[in-house]
Amino acid sequence: MSGATSVPSVSFTDNGFVVPQESAIITGLDADYTAAFGGTLNTDPATPAGQLIVSTGAILGDSNNQQVGLFNGVDPAYASGRMQDAIARIYFLERNPAQSTVLQIQCIGLVGVLIPIGALIEDDNGNLYLCTGAGTFKISGTMTLSFAAQVPGPLAVPASVSIYQAIPGWNTVSVVSGVVGNNVETRQAFEARRQATVAANAVGTLAAIAGQVAKVPGVIDYYVTENYTSSPVTVGGVTLNANSVYVCVAGGAANDVAMAIWRKKPPGCNYTGNTTVVVTDTNDGYQIPYPSYNVTFELPTAEPICMIVSINNNPGVPSNAAQLIQAAIVYAFLGEDNGTRARIGSEIFASRYYAAVASQGSWAIVISILMGTNASPAASFTGSITATTLTVSGVTGTIAIGQFVYGAGVASGTIITAGSGTSWTVSVNQSVTSEAMTSVTANQNALTMNINQLPTLASADISVVLV
Repeated sequence: MSGATSVPSVSFTDNGFVVPQESAIITGLDADYTAAFGGTLNTDPATPAGQLIVSTGAILGDSNNQQVGLFNGVDPAYASGRMQDAIARIYFLERNPAQSTVLQIQCIGLVGVLIPIGALIEDDNGNLYLCTGAGTFKISGTMTLSFAAQVPGPLAVPASVSIYQAIPGWNTVSVVSGVVGNNVETRQAFEARRQATVAANAVGTLAAIAGQVAKVPGVIDYYVTENYTSSPVTVGGVTLNANSVYVCVAGGAANDVAMAIWRKKPPGCNYTGNTTVVVTDTNDGYQIPYPSYNVTFELPTAEPICMIVSINNNPGVPSNAAQLIQAAIVYAFLGEDNGTRARIGSEIFASRYYAAVASQGSWAIVISILMGTNASPAASFTGSITATTLTVSGVTGTIAIGQFVYGAGVASGTIITAGSGTSWTVSVNQSVTSEAMTSVTANQNALTMNINQLPTLASADISVVLV
């Protein structure tokens, strides 16, 4: 019959757009070409006819694959790239760009001295951070300002910083806390956020509040819950006020977060949190002065995580194994591998990072991964470090060799390697004046974060051990 072909066609099924295997296309082309030339054509791949058949089959196969990609691209479960951006735009969403690590910095200086937007500080690795909100020293001589890393991406929160751009009267800086930045939002993270924001069309539900908060530019994590009783209750390590809504948010401008919460919370609802922002209702029907409301929410505490990764000591282990493993785990920790990000109020499993280590090569044979968190320290004390000597006093708990040491001025990756009593040896040469410190033992397979704790992980806090 004229127009008949042995090449299998594409089909639309309940499972979507289905295309034939390229090998089946080539078989069909072979039959068509042979029939067209009277059944005597030599279609061996080494012949010109065979090459033509294989090339045509490849062209048709690629075309079919492109169509599969197009059809899958309209399904949110499979969409990526430009197609995913288009679906999200229906919901008035944009993919989050790469975001900088943001530090809360305590500044000390003379009364009346202005620290302008753009003022620079530097960490020990040479990374620069710019002041994002100007401030003037008051009588106390101290204030806390936000500084964002000059280069966007998941830069670990440094233990210490210094003034890079001198301003007369600006004396010292120290890290209070920080939120690790991230790369461009991944396909999985973007889809999860799109799903969460669907509920933002509602009002008065927890899902609606979470969905609206998820839409705020710059938000990298959030946790929403409530206490509907008339008495305070403790949830996830946090005491919630009676009849209150609790929203913990990492990232985003405080005013935008507050407005998102206010728009979706039930009328008359109380709040629980550590940050209060005034929002103004400028809706039609009101005139100046517009009604204003206090909205309270929680800014999470950045809680460092430490890990000890034990791998088999075999001839294939490269000299930079530690750096490779550290980078892979941090990448997975932030969800950049399209897996689950370590989140506020979540349970973090060590097994989540086995694949990240194993993916580095056949040499990366995992024996164990153990974790600890500064949220549950083994000991608390007052300490100072001179070179590699840690001197302690007022110890609560037990200090031991192998523990990680944390403090406002302590470098990441500081591990106790020897010592006893009030004098210990640490792994990193540094100078830290007397301050409050903690020590943490990495001996857990799973960690549970409170609903006001944002887990963070510095690459230096991942110790790689060959066994």
